[in-house]
This record gives sequence, C-alpha cells and structure tokens, in this order.
Amino acid sequence: MAILVTGGAGYIGSHTCVELLDAGYEVIVVDNLSNSKEESLKRVREITGKPVKFYKADLLDRQAVNEIFKNEPIEAVMHFAGLKAVAESVSMPLRYYHNNITGTLTLLYVMQLHNVKKIVFSSSATVYGNPHTVPITEDFPLSAVNPYGQSKLIIERILSDLYNSEPGWNIAILRYFNPTGAHPSGRIGEDPNRIPNNLFPYITQVAVGKLKVLNVYGSDYDTPDGTGIRDYIHVVDLAAGHIKALQKLNENPGIVVYNLGTGRGYSVLEVVNTFSKVTGINIPFRFAERRPGDIATSFADPSKAKNELGWTAKYGLDEMCADAWRWQQNNPDGYK
Repeated sequence: MAILVTGGAGYIGSHTCVELLDAGYEVIVVDNLSNSKEESLKRVREITGKPVKFYKADLLDRQAVNEIFKNEPIEAVMHFAGLKAVAESVSMPLRYYHNNITGTLTLLYVMQLHNVKKIVFSSSATVYGNPHTVPITEDFPLSAVNPYGQSKLIIERILSDLYNSEPGWNIAILRYFNPTGAHPSGRIGEDPNRIPNNLFPYITQVAVGKLKVLNVYGSDYDTPDGTGIRDYIHVVDLAAGHIKALQKLNENPGIVVYNLGTGRGYSVLEVVNTFSKVTGINIPFRFAERRPGDIATSFADPSKAKNELGWTAKYGLDEMCADAWRWQQNNPDGYK
C-alpha cells in the first residue's frame, strides 16, 4: 500500500516515514524543504534499509501535486505539510492562512480527482484554544487563539464538510499535543531553522553550547511554579499513533478525531530539571515575557485513542530528554 506523506522530510513526518516503512508500507514523500532537509530522508532509508521516493514540490503548486498522483499508486495520504510556529503566525497571519489552508485545498482537490479518499490529518491541540478545564477530551469546544491554531481548525472544518458532502471519504484527524524527543538511533530529530520555537530543541541547543541561555516565556501563569504546563509526547509514540489511525481508516469509519498525548502535563521548569537530571547538564535560564497566543495549561485525555485505536504512549519524560539529547549531541548543527 503506497502512502503519500506531505511534509515527510520534517520532524514528525520523517519519524512517521520510519514507522510506515517498518510496518511494510511503500512511502512517497512530497516536501518543499522550506523548514526541513532532504538529509532526513537519507537517514530514514539508512535506519529502515528501505527506499523512500521523494518529490521536492509545494502543495500550492497544483500541477506538481497532480503529477505525483499520476505517477504513483497512492492509496492514502498522511498530511503533515504546513507552517507551525504559533508566535510567527501571530505576526504573519496571511502567510499562515494561505500556506496551510490553500495547500490543503489543493491536496484535497487532487485527491478527489484521483479518487484517493483516505487521509490522516496532522492537527493540533491548539484548536482547543484556552480550555476551561483539563484534561482535554475530543468533544471540548473548539476555539483557537492564534492564526496557526485557526488554520488547523479551519482545515478540520473543511474535512468535515467534505465528508458530509461525500461520505466515501475516510478521514482521521489527530490532535496532538507537544511532540518532542527523537529516534533512539540519534540519526533523525528536530532541526529547527534559526532560534527554536519549541522547548526541547531550545534546551538541547543550550546544552550543546549553541545558545547561551534558555528563555522561559512567562513566569506568572496560574500554575504551581508560574510556568506553562504542556503534555509532551515522544515523537516515536506520535508516529506510531499515525500508523494506528491509518489502519483504522481501513475499517471505513467515516471521519474520526483523536487526541494523541500522554495525559500528563509538565511545567517548563519541570522539563528543565528533568533534562538536567537525565543528562547531568545544568541549563541556565531566564524569564521572559509571555509569548502572544500561549496559554497556561494544556494536556490531553488520550483514552479515546486507547479504546478505539489500541494506542497509548510508551515513553516518559526521561526518555524524551535522553533521546532529544542524543540527537543533539550527535548532530550539533542538525542535518547540516
């Protein structure tokens, strides 16, 4: 079974390619390399010993996407491609809406044209906005508080409308929380452009000496230590969840939605302290102003994914820290 992975050279996409290949799927990747490196796919081949077909193309280029579907026996799509930095989306909303939504529309048009009607969509816990309570279940009200989250929410609604108009579609929407860690081999991991937007690569770049100090954005949240609490999930667990969702689509479930998280929240300072404990490296930090669009606390209730997909997160915070550090140690400059 051939799977098209959009954004497959990126952080989550590359780890999912490993899981797909190990599960016996054929993998075709399309990526414009705007925030990723083709080197990641070379390493995916190295880890799995299996081929990956790669097309450098942008989802905004409908002709290029159509050519891929004409050339390849694609049976389902995993859709990761998109801009993803919350703070950047606040300052560049038009870019985020155009790239994420128009790119998805192009993809769906071409899928429709070629009668490919199975898609796993990479959504985000940001679609829950600022939840009144935690843990968060899939039936919580949806209300994104930044353009990145809004773009994900709009795409979810597009997918819902598409299914309602054409029930032949089978769609899995995966709302995941805070992916982190790296493949245990240390060969693939998160390689952000410029200053990292996410906590873990920021910590590891301080640990390896690329950055001098960690900025902790916000010290006055309504949390036990004043710093934001998030549900961190190992990227390998997350990738495994995508395989389970793909298998679910073979049961013709229609449209289904799942949270992928551990069900446990950690504050920024808890993560910093755990990283220091696991690695023996002290991480200097300083408090900075809150970032626009951030919220105090967010963690999942992942029981629906456990009950319907047979999926649970296997890795804890210690493993996330150890694997993230192994990747950074082995690749101090990322894929360069």
